[in-house]
Amino acid sequence: MSGTTITADAVKQLRERTGAGMMECKKALIESGGDLDAAAELMRKQGLAKADKKAARIAAEGAIVSALRDDKRAATLVEINSETDFVAKQAEFRKLGTDAAAIALSKRPASLEALLAEKIDTGSSLDEYRRGLVARIAENITVRRFAVLEAETVIGAYIHGTRIGALVALKGGDETLARDLAMHVAAINPEYIRAEDVPTGIVSKEREIFAEQAKTEGKGKPEAIVAKMVEGKLRKRLAEITLLGQPFVKDDKTTVEKLLRQANAQVTGFVRYEVGAGIEKKQADFASEVLATVRGSEKGKDETPVKH
Repeated sequence: MSGTTITADAVKQLRERTGAGMMECKKALIESGGDLDAAAELMRKQGLAKADKKAARIAAEGAIVSALRDDKRAATLVEINSETDFVAKQAEFRKLGTDAAAIALSKRPASLEALLAEKIDTGSSLDEYRRGLVARIAENITVRRFAVLEAETVIGAYIHGTRIGALVALKGGDETLARDLAMHVAAINPEYIRAEDVPTGIVSKEREIFAEQAKTEGKGKPEAIVAKMVEGKLRKRLAEITLLGQPFVKDDKTTVEKLLRQANAQVTGFVRYEVGAGIEKKQADFASEVLATVRGSEKGKDETPVKH
């Protein structure tokens, strides 16, 4: 039935009937030749409709998993989620993450859907394996997102415990610098590499806010002085949210920009994932935990080196 055309409306109807995910519904419709009743029955027989009704439940626990190429010039990060921390510690769940990271690194899928469609060593697709876990464990399990990063010289990778992961790509520098910067990104969570990367809309909004503040703080002062106050506040804010402007986590007397200049290196990209970030569920302050670890108060306690 590979030639069957499956409409978006048919997928929508099947999702409403079964409570299953889009990919599961589309696959069932293809296998049943577009027949809604047959597709729904097929999913019930396979246990997929029952399993995927759990998709509405919040899966905000989980793990960040990484894979690093042997030459250390390419790496991936993957976030996989579960409803409970108990499930996140199970070997079968961890296999989902390690398989996803390895596939993302070797196949470079164009989308999450393409990643989930890739085959793993069991002979099933990654998504079939995931759905099997959902059915067996009776808990919502998802592969939420993945990223692939490449570097001209070296990738630095750091995983804190299982909940925060970071990758940093360098041009110039060495493995030690790259890993230190990945540790910094995990702890401090910059939003951009440099001030020039901050969107103009954000810069304008920040300037507007500081201009309003200056009306009170600079009351009675010459306009030129007030204008300098605004630009000074803006520079400070941009430094706070950009990697190059931040004090280096291992030595707050120097900035990351100065550190890179000394090493004759450039950061060409970075990725940071934190389990459950953006999901509506109360999370522990793991970023602070990373910061404490990096600065030595819990040296080596929860660090899990990236395996490759």
